[in-house]
Amino acid sequence: MRGLSATYNNYIQIVATEDSGIKTLADLKGKRISVGAAKSGTELNARAILKAAGLTYADLGKVEYLPFGESVELMKNRQLDATLQSAGLGVSSIRDLATSIKIVVVAVPADVVAKVGDAAYQAAVIPANTYTGQTADVATAAIPNFLVTQAGVPDELAYQMAKAMYENLDTLYAAHNAAKSIKRENAVKGMPIPLHPGAARYYKEIGLIK
Repeated sequence: MRGLSATYNNYIQIVATEDSGIKTLADLKGKRISVGAAKSGTELNARAILKAAGLTYADLGKVEYLPFGESVELMKNRQLDATLQSAGLGVSSIRDLATSIKIVVVAVPADVVAKVGDAAYQAAVIPANTYTGQTADVATAAIPNFLVTQAGVPDELAYQMAKAMYENLDTLYAAHNAAKSIKRENAVKGMPIPLHPGAARYYKEIGLIK
């Protein structure tokens, strides 16, 4: 495996229906929650956050392993109390939910994030008004995303991929709100695997690495 670039962060976004009475992580006990598709990144994040908060799936009233859109539809129909979605800020599923019913964005406090015990999980904030009805900043955890490839990809192709991405950031920013977090200066920050030589060549050209 070889790295091409860091991108944007995924934010742990726990959203409950206002009617459920859920306001804190502890309030999830006995409630019906969707944790994302089984063994997906979202579901692994759900296990980690719940464990750090002193909860397991057994403490919940019902656990569904559903993709974002299906989770939201069940919440609209009052068949689920909450959903945990690991995604960029302004994810369309939660935007849709927030415009349909009143929601509560549940905080993941910094001390809970620290208890996860994994450096990839960083304390972060979902800014006020990211979603309709969310009038205050909400603490949560963020996990960086990386574009990765394999060593067999030709150097020139990896070079052109990195170059195309960073020379067309305006197009990416216009396509999705989360893309606005992609910054050239952060391209190699926290990269957990060796950089692809082609991508490294581009970053050297722009003075990002030596």
